[in-house]
Amino acid sequence: MKLRFAPSPTGLLHVGNARLAIANALYARKHGGQFQLRIDDTDTARSREDLVDAIRQDLSWLGVQWDETFRQSERLARYARAIEVLKESGRLYPCFESEHELAAKRETQIRQRRAPVYDRAMLKMTAQQRAQAEANGKVPYWRFKLSGTIMRWRDMVMGDCQVKLPSVSDPVLVRTDGTVLYTLASVVDDLESGITHIIRGEDHVTNTGVQIDIADALGARPEHFRFAHLPLLLDENGGKLSKRFDACSLRTLRQDGVEAEALVAYLARLGSSDDPALLPFAEQAQHYDLSHISRSAARFDTRQLLALNHRLLSQTPFASVADRLPPGATEAFWLAIRSNIELLSEAKLWFQVTTEDIVPPVQDGEDSFLKEAAGLLPPEPWDQTTWKSWTAAVRDHTGRSGKGLFHPLRVALTGEEHGPELRDLLPLIGRQRALARLLPSGA
Repeated sequence: MKLRFAPSPTGLLHVGNARLAIANALYARKHGGQFQLRIDDTDTARSREDLVDAIRQDLSWLGVQWDETFRQSERLARYARAIEVLKESGRLYPCFESEHELAAKRETQIRQRRAPVYDRAMLKMTAQQRAQAEANGKVPYWRFKLSGTIMRWRDMVMGDCQVKLPSVSDPVLVRTDGTVLYTLASVVDDLESGITHIIRGEDHVTNTGVQIDIADALGARPEHFRFAHLPLLLDENGGKLSKRFDACSLRTLRQDGVEAEALVAYLARLGSSDDPALLPFAEQAQHYDLSHISRSAARFDTRQLLALNHRLLSQTPFASVADRLPPGATEAFWLAIRSNIELLSEAKLWFQVTTEDIVPPVQDGEDSFLKEAAGLLPPEPWDQTTWKSWTAAVRDHTGRSGKGLFHPLRVALTGEEHGPELRDLLPLIGRQRALARLLPSGA
């Protein structure tokens, strides 16, 4: 068994890409198969070297490890051989229409309420007509002649699938400049590198029917591949997630403080009947089951991801995050805040609260109360019992209780209305900073 993930280095990986990479890697690991990382960089105009590096870094951050890797740009000779095979068999034919001419044909078909399928007009060209076109400076691009059959397969997620090839336009496989398109290069790579299972998005179902036909034309045996098409991802409101991919890039999520283990746990079971489980990658693989994935579109809910990330952080030991916390952060600081943050990036705010000078917001009508509270601050050293004993003294002195007691003290001491337990924060803030915040005017 061998599976692959084949991103194009034309943009940063987003959660949709990551879901497919994780699915292929987990399935391969569960069944003792191999996992291949293939860089689909035949689009030389848009592919970028820095994005190749970014893809590898993001996958490594997720914990996705590959057994082999290669780039399509290294295999142009292999694609050229496949092109010649298809030309010799008559399955690849030259076309000379311009984009303008093709657009006009499509408009006519739509007006006539016919499916906008390519009419194969170029198949009727004589050798003389082709020679004349080339003499006039036209350079052909090449289309694959589909077999006209109905391609059927048993999908590991979607069940029985079929693509009626007569209703699909013959795909362009070779551009006018001779470069190969993904549709052909992918089939050649999958066949020659021994790929057996392909897990990808539901939007590739039609493409799968086409690529099975191409594989057959290149001599592959029937049912060479097993397919699984995962339903598309939607946002919280049921809209297309693609509009928000920039906000959902792995690089952005990582910079914001989302933990890789939480993201893998969420994406591995998104759209399935299983609840996310925070597990190391290898253990996550043992529980991965394609049969549990629904055929309906799944919703990527940032709130659910953050809740899972919060759960992970709340049980993460200091040693695992020490190098990613602000310089000088201690274990006591981490234990004080970890149960009250959703993202590791939030640690910076609370480090400022406990170690730097902050100006708390003005609380109308609370100056007298805060002054009284400041006068009751006990001498240091402070520990986790200080908050309780101090607020008890403030309560007895002022008669305040509940929210009227605790809320103004929290806002004055931290500048925030919610946050970690003040019994843990107060010893980290210290008496000098506490006084300065309770009495910002120095009264």
